[in-house]
Amino acid sequence: METYSFLREFADSWMLLFLFLFFLAIVFWVFRPGASKEYKDTASIPFRHEDKPATTEEART
Repeated sequence: METYSFLREFADSWMLLFLFLFFLAIVFWVFRPGASKEYKDTASIPFRHEDKPATTEEART
């Protein structure tokens, strides 16, 4: 079997299955229970210090 045919057959079967399962894992990871707190905390980073920059001690937490 030539290389192109082998790789084409592999991509059409097993790699397609792998990528679909990888996609489902990412979707599950994003919408898992408890993730919204982490996303809300990350989204509010620009608004934590409206009047002055964060100090070094505050930036660590």
